Amino acid sequence: MKRVAIIGTQGVPAAYGGFETLVENIIGENCAPDVHYTVFCSGKDCKQRLDTYKGARLEYVPLHANGMQSIPYDMLSMCRSLRGYDVLLVLGVSGCMFLPVVRLLSRAKVIVNIDGLEHKRKKWGTFARRVLRLSEAVAVRFAHVIVADNKGIQDYVTGTYGKQAELIAYGGDHVLLHETKEHEQAILDRYGLSSQEYAMSVCRIEPENNCHVILEAFARTDKKLIFIGNWEKGEYGKELKEKYANSPNIRILDPIYDLDILYAFRKHAGWYMHGHSAGGTNPSLVEAMFFGRPILCYDVVYNRETTFGQAYYWKDAASLVRLLSQPNLDGSAMTRLARQHYTWKVIAGQYERLYGDN
Repeated sequence: MKRVAIIGTQGVPAAYGGFETLVENIIGENCAPDVHYTVFCSGKDCKQRLDTYKGARLEYVPLHANGMQSIPYDMLSMCRSLRGYDVLLVLGVSGCMFLPVVRLLSRAKVIVNIDGLEHKRKKWGTFARRVLRLSEAVAVRFAHVIVADNKGIQDYVTGTYGKQAELIAYGGDHVLLHETKEHEQAILDRYGLSSQEYAMSVCRIEPENNCHVILEAFARTDKKLIFIGNWEKGEYGKELKEKYANSPNIRILDPIYDLDILYAFRKHAGWYMHGHSAGGTNPSLVEAMFFGRPILCYDVVYNRETTFGQAYYWKDAASLVRLLSQPNLDGSAMTRLARQHYTWKVIAGQYERLYGDN
């Protein structure tokens, strides 16, 4: 039996982001019988306080898991996992300055998924970026294994630190569990949509996701856009919502957590818009690939690697407008690639092979 502690997420059941979805899908039915997980969860953020979930034991830490509090949250989680575990699976680098102490006091194998170069995200100030860059360097030095979720990140680790990272992406086939054939038309009717006559985007509303560029491009066209996100989270989102809310072809929607509605939106979209410029393999992009719709991505190495260079790419509003004007864009290759590379059973097995012997 391999006893694995998962550190660095808000917790499960998944209700936040990519790492939570990762944990949700490597435990449970995709987990090998000889692996037992403990997931450290935020006692401040988790609405439910379950003792176990999908066969994993849940431990609660009395701090928030995100923002600058993620640093002490991860460190405290590490302190509580120094004994009794064979493997520490650390997701993100926030608390990794504590890894030298972990290595000194624990015999566990330390595996760190460094995520998507967090120190380059525009949302952080100068001090926070320096702290995150230092944490990344400490993680690479003191972890037994580094995981990169994208070849672009893998190449960055090799080029910057001279160390090889294991390449493990994200799965996305969980989205297919919410097929709702009998309800799809009713959902489209409720939102006034016709199949394949609209574009869709869903993301956190942050500058690095190029929400302003997508909105500017659609404002120049008559193409319909459904844009779902946390518009009220900060000034950037509020300003964009105020500017474009009255555009006749743009529907700005607040977060939607009903997976049946999201399934219907994705399945019947004419295009999927993906504006992420930072990070590695983005979960929302992988999920969209399973629906076989034409995907129009911001042109950055991570998105090209995720889609194997077979999506459509733009750099600014003008190039996005040109793509939208092209007829008969084809997304059929996306489904084939997703089924080959991004199923959770494969991803769970890749992590389990890393646990091995210390």
